[in-house]
Amino acid sequence: MALNPEEVSGLRTQRYNATVCKLVKIHSDLMILRVKPDLPLKTHKPGQYTLLGLGNWEPRFPGTQDEIPGSVEESKLARRSYSISSSVLDENNEVGEPQHKEWLEFYIVLVRKTNSDKAPALTPRLFMLREGDRLFMGEKITGAYNLDKVKPEDTVVLLSTGTGEAPHNYMLQQLLFQGHKGMIIAACCVRQKMDLGFLDLHQSLAKKLGNYHYFPLSTRDLDESGRKRYIQDLLKDGDIDKANGEPLNPEKTHVFLCGNPAMIGVPNKDRETGEYTYPPIEGIIEILEKRGFRADRGHQDSGNIHFEEYWS
Repeated sequence: MALNPEEVSGLRTQRYNATVCKLVKIHSDLMILRVKPDLPLKTHKPGQYTLLGLGNWEPRFPGTQDEIPGSVEESKLARRSYSISSSVLDENNEVGEPQHKEWLEFYIVLVRKTNSDKAPALTPRLFMLREGDRLFMGEKITGAYNLDKVKPEDTVVLLSTGTGEAPHNYMLQQLLFQGHKGMIIAACCVRQKMDLGFLDLHQSLAKKLGNYHYFPLSTRDLDESGRKRYIQDLLKDGDIDKANGEPLNPEKTHVFLCGNPAMIGVPNKDRETGEYTYPPIEGIIEILEKRGFRADRGHQDSGNIHFEEYWS
């Protein structure tokens, strides 16, 4: 039975602990969301994540997959983890201090439907939000995906698909704010150019900074040679080496991968033999490990390829 307005109001008061302080729609299905919690923010690192949530009682964005009646408990929260993002520049168009004191920023794509009967629960509700609306945000900020192992002179390569660019934007802000001396090379691959929500920002930074290069890729568009290019191609064709000024050196390079698991290509470990095998589709990890790099294989076995598999 549907909740009445009084019950909904009570649940919002009880379950919500944060407020939308800014919302920018890049287009109908892509947005930048800033959320201010009621309590002071916990100390955290660029690259980490936290939870966002809305009640199942909230309205859903028009044109998205309908939930099967009775498939969700209306009084519960729909929640999921989101990497913390950043727009890099502050109100004065300068690289601001990475850890803002009052709010967190998120970069979110609308999931309109799934390949199953279970409809997407959260993003169709998030895309109904307006500035000033209330929602749930997790108090805990966590994750081992960060810049801790990067030295000031290292080359940093940030490779992502879609909204997997979110933590890399936050990492980029930290690197620039700290005056990173090594090269910083970023690439993001999306379906359509309009899905590159921070394209103007990155192109502007690349023009201003001698140690920053940005590769925007959209698979629905062909390059000048008539090819459809993916992030793997940037490595195979030498584009990233050229941007770096020399071939990537595993001894002084850290590569960060966030997004589509097919792009990342995490090796599978055989439980009996302990040996690793790569996925059928060649991913970044396989390409780089053939060049002397090594992916993280656990907290006690870290490499110079760090990854966060991230479906929007």
